[in-house]
Amino acid sequence: MSPERRRLAILLGLFGILLVVAVYRFWPSAEVPGTSRAAARPGGRANGPSAVTAPDVHLQALKEDRPKPAGDPERNLFRFKPKATPPPPAPPGPAPGTTGSGANPGPPPPSGPAPIAMRFIGLVEAPERAQKIAILSDSRGLYHGREGDIIEGRYRILRIGVESLDMAYLDGRGRQTIRLSGS
Repeated sequence: MSPERRRLAILLGLFGILLVVAVYRFWPSAEVPGTSRAAARPGGRANGPSAVTAPDVHLQALKEDRPKPAGDPERNLFRFKPKATPPPPAPPGPAPGTTGSGANPGPPPPSGPAPIAMRFIGLVEAPERAQKIAILSDSRGLYHGREGDIIEGRYRILRIGVESLDMAYLDGRGRQTIRLSGS
């Protein structure tokens, strides 16, 4: 037999011995979980997790009558604050057929697009290129862009400042200044 084949046979034999030892060492035993080998032997004493005893349970106490809750029977566990007082009655308006006293009914409802729900969280500046890149976020993800870029297909960055940026919808409506929040 050549020396090379002899070395290969010895290596294969050593590998086989190591394999048998590993299988024997890590093969699951037929031992019941929660018992140790010392406890399985007669006269053996168990140490470790299997030596823990169960707590004493008083089953008769579970069958006894429980005291009834004291307090308001109308109590609502899911109400966190007291009932609000009803609003005062509205003042009487002008009589029908007469003109009003010029009372202002309040501001008209806001018109136009909804506010832009982006947060300005960072700024990247490249002084050698004189370029600023704004980092924006909303509930869906992170976005970045330069002046004039379109963000999320809905907004355009109009101006990037040091502490704020101006954005608007693509059609130019809803211009909004968003301050740097940093988080």
